[in-house]
Amino acid sequence: MSRASQVFQFNTHELPRRAGEMKEYQLDLEILEPVGVPLVAIPAGDVIEVDMRLESVTEGVLLTADIYAVAKGECIRCLDPVEITVERKIQELYRYEPTNDKGGKRKKYSARTETSDEIDLDAVDELWLDGNEMNLEIPIRDAVVLDLPVNPLCSDDCLGLCPDCGEKWEKLPEGHAHEVIDARWAGLAGLDFKNSDE
Repeated sequence: MSRASQVFQFNTHELPRRAGEMKEYQLDLEILEPVGVPLVAIPAGDVIEVDMRLESVTEGVLLTADIYAVAKGECIRCLDPVEITVERKIQELYRYEPTNDKGGKRKKYSARTETSDEIDLDAVDELWLDGNEMNLEIPIRDAVVLDLPVNPLCSDDCLGLCPDCGEKWEKLPEGHAHEVIDARWAGLAGLDFKNSDE
């Protein structure tokens, strides 16, 4: 397991395995690699705040959490810095590891059924406790990515940059335009016809 993934590991040993038991925790996860989409993400070294409640249920441990973080990126139109507050609520069931009749560990249920090549998508999405260890990475990453815009903007009415001079359109005077020289006549631009005898 990488160091970046270890940040998201949480040990549930304090939570009794009796249905109805509950514990609450507040975590500050200092992430080691960016979490988000290519244009905007929570930077490495920043903190994701997680207020979570763990409840023992018959099938496993039910996680309910509020996630708070600040993602940073650039506006796709004007390249100004953008900060987006991520506030999401997640709820996931972490199943206990299956055991055999003697209490030993049994292989987890395979997403691929033995009689066909079809994949059970519900089984693929299931989260499992690894002993007492709960990996929070998948639900937190999913929540952050779903909350972030794919194309971040500094404001909805951002006009972007002038393609010729690179200045922001909102700072340029009205009617701003650049003289366009036809590339075929560009070679004559240095000639001065005013001093000729004609």
